[in-house]
Amino acid sequence: MAIDSVKECFAGALKDESKGRKHKGLLKAKPDIKEAEGYIIKAKKNLELCKFYREKGFDYKLPEEWFYTLYYCALAILSKFGVESRSQRCTALFLKYVKDKGVIEYDDEFIRRITVYKEKEEKSDVDEREKSRYSPLVEIKEVAQNYEKMMGVCKKAISQCEEIVFSNKQLEVPPELLKREKSQ
Repeated sequence: MAIDSVKECFAGALKDESKGRKHKGLLKAKPDIKEAEGYIIKAKKNLELCKFYREKGFDYKLPEEWFYTLYYCALAILSKFGVESRSQRCTALFLKYVKDKGVIEYDDEFIRRITVYKEKEEKSDVDEREKSRYSPLVEIKEVAQNYEKMMGVCKKAISQCEEIVFSNKQLEVPPELLKREKSQ
C-alpha cells in the first residue's frame, strides 16, 4: 500500500478545511477515548439490531449493520489515535498503514471488509451493503447463510478493537503521514 494515498487523505482534508469546506479525508485531532468508547457501544448495539432484524425477517438490513459494526470499530481505533475521518476509503487506508507498520494488531480481514475498491472485480462488504440496500429483495438467501459467520467476524472485530482502544499504549499518527511535500 502506498503511503502517498494516506498522506493525501490528510493533506486533502487540510486543504478543504483551509478553504472553509467540509473535508473528505482525515484530520489530526486530539485522541478521544470517550468517543472511541461511544463507537464501541454503537458497534455492540448494531449486533443487537442484527438479532432483531433476523427475528423479524429483515435479512436485507443485515449486511448494512455488519458493515457499520466493522466501521464503528475502525472509527473507535482512529479516535484513540486522534484522527477524525469523513471518508470510508481513508479510514481503511489509515488502518492498513498503521497495521502494516506494526503499530496496532488488527486483522486484515476487518480492514478489507470496509475497504472501498474502485475496480469492479474487487469486492468488499461495502458492495454487499449496497447490493442488499438497493435490491428489491427482502429475503436474501446468502445473507441468511452467512449470519453466524458474520456475527462471529463482528464480535471478533469488536474484541480486537477493545484491546487496542483500552490498552495503555499511547497511539500517535505516524509523523510521515503528516509531512507535506514541498511544492516544486
